[in-house]
Amino acid sequence: MAEDKRAEVEKWLIISRRDLQSARALLKELILENVVYHCQQSAEKTLKAYLVHQGVVFPKTHDLDVLLDLCCRSDADFRRWDDAADILTPYATEFRYPSDSLEPEEEDARQAIELAASILDFVTQKLP
Repeated sequence: MAEDKRAEVEKWLIISRRDLQSARALLKELILENVVYHCQQSAEKTLKAYLVHQGVVFPKTHDLDVLLDLCCRSDADFRRWDDAADILTPYATEFRYPSDSLEPEEEDARQAIELAASILDFVTQKLP
């Protein structure tokens, strides 16, 4: 892999790991709406890192389903994350603005952390 591409992939992964680290720290304070937001962000940036690695141009989107579809063109194993995408994608906006949405439960936040961490592990194993 070209050095500039490797550097860009690593930048995406660093930010993804920081989002996940932020989510874990916020869980301790029970700031649950921000926990789930950072988990969605971590998963999004992880998938984008993989797409950069594959040389795939991707749209500016927070929709994990769109990103997964692009990843699946290179590797069908990404289909295993369809349910995770359905859970995490709404967290990009659902609790970011005043609305009638209830705050996520602690169980939701813990699940989001597990999903984001699992996606990160999966992708890092796919990368050289």
